[in-house]
Amino acid sequence: MRRILLLTFTALFAAFLTAKADPIDELIPVRGLAIEAPSQRGLNDFLKFIEGDLVPAHFNLLILRVDWNYAYETHPELRDEHPLTKEDVKRIVAVCKNRGIRLVPQINLLGHQSWAKQTHALLREYPEFDENPSVKTEFYTEWPNPYGLYCKSYCPLHPDVHKVVFDVVDELCDVFETDAFHAGMDEVFYIGEKECPRCNGKDKAELFAGEVTLIRNHLAEKDRQLMIWGDRLLDGRTTGLGEWEASYNYTWRAIDMIPKDVFICDWHYERADLTGVYFATKGLPVASCGYRDPSLCEQQIRDMVRFRKQSAPETAERLQGYIHTIWSGADHFLRRFNAVKNAGEQEEGRIDDARALQTVIATFTDLAR
Repeated sequence: MRRILLLTFTALFAAFLTAKADPIDELIPVRGLAIEAPSQRGLNDFLKFIEGDLVPAHFNLLILRVDWNYAYETHPELRDEHPLTKEDVKRIVAVCKNRGIRLVPQINLLGHQSWAKQTHALLREYPEFDENPSVKTEFYTEWPNPYGLYCKSYCPLHPDVHKVVFDVVDELCDVFETDAFHAGMDEVFYIGEKECPRCNGKDKAELFAGEVTLIRNHLAEKDRQLMIWGDRLLDGRTTGLGEWEASYNYTWRAIDMIPKDVFICDWHYERADLTGVYFATKGLPVASCGYRDPSLCEQQIRDMVRFRKQSAPETAERLQGYIHTIWSGADHFLRRFNAVKNAGEQEEGRIDDARALQTVIATFTDLAR
């Protein structure tokens, strides 16, 4: 018996000495995908995608843009047609839990309350929350247009807006069993508008920072982290990044007004701009985000690895990793992605966002060796 115990102990001790952490965790701790939540009809294929493509490539974060594609019980008036049910979401939760993937739901808050001629559920059902109600979505033709309409915003100072918003945020976080929530907050062109009786004359940076802080503090009550896109915190003119990947309406000064635990998703799709280091030196955790240029996505990943190696430990800790973004519907994207994967070189150069994700998968796989 003693001999058996001694051999067992020796084997366990040897295993402990030889065990090594996955090397990719040190190189690039966060390896994520941000994509629209699937439809009910596409759920099975989406679960296969998680198991068959994301897990083998060492992804450990999945951000799902749910918006109104859930059967909310707190506000059923905000549901899309044929929304995901609680049972549908629990299937996604189970797969991600079993595979060590952090699952984070997203609802676009503040901005992106409309798209083209469509007003989304929040302002459709609660038009009193509209920051600039005189500009109608039916005015939209294309961007730019004579009305300056891109995507509507809700008024962050409306006394009733957060009761509705926090109801659905809490419900979604609970059903996703998550420790984080992504609030979007990108491309906010309408904030502090003159026609708004509450926001008129207010500092736009203070308004933006106030909304970020309010959402962050609400989430923190249940030990949840806030994630947002980073573009509104960058000075578009000084950096030359422009009004899409950065701000022309002075919200960029909010970077010094928000809590330091807000996770920044730093998206750049034309160049591998080095703003991740800027966010990290401001004390904010950050991940770089790419989209549909395969070589650019690989560069962003390898830049993040290099930044971490070349930074002081305090800064390196905030340089968290890379999150890949997909901006088409999940069902439609998966059909293209599988076509590229199955066709191989025959699809070369035809479908950029699908090829880009293949490149990200290959790069993560290479780093894990």
